Amino acid sequence: MHFTYCPHCGSRLIQKEIGDEGLLPFCEACSVPLWDMFTTSIIAAVVNEQNEIALLRQGYVSASSYVCVAGVMKMGESAEDTVIREVKEELGLTVEKLHFIRSYPYEKKEMLMLGFLARVKKEDFVLSGEVDAAEWVSLKQAPDRLRQGSIAWQLVKSVQKMA
Repeated sequence: MHFTYCPHCGSRLIQKEIGDEGLLPFCEACSVPLWDMFTTSIIAAVVNEQNEIALLRQGYVSASSYVCVAGVMKMGESAEDTVIREVKEELGLTVEKLHFIRSYPYEKKEMLMLGFLARVKKEDFVLSGEVDAAEWVSLKQAPDRLRQGSIAWQLVKSVQKMA
């Protein structure tokens, strides 16, 4: 989100040099700089003990590609708690072990995605209403089911190197 007006008082912002940050939107009335904002979310490679990954179909995300579990962090929630909640909500699975992989800036959607490997026991899925379908796929074959270069594809390629 790029600010034009102050979210506190509604004044039109000016550009002001702020130390080594350079020019930033600045509210003269409130005396505050306003950095661009982004949504923080998680993306998780959900992998079972047989080295299979859960890949999802979500029509509102992509009609042609599979995706990994992902979701927006709620206020007061840690990234780890978000992964645990999203895996439970979307797939009905309990995360047993978590490992942070890396962060992925997603400028198109003004998001920062925090990538995790989430280890679970293989069980049948209990899908939420936002998931059209899910299946267990061998970790080796997973990149072929994802959109090449996507954040999910990058995450799975990183997880493959660890396996």
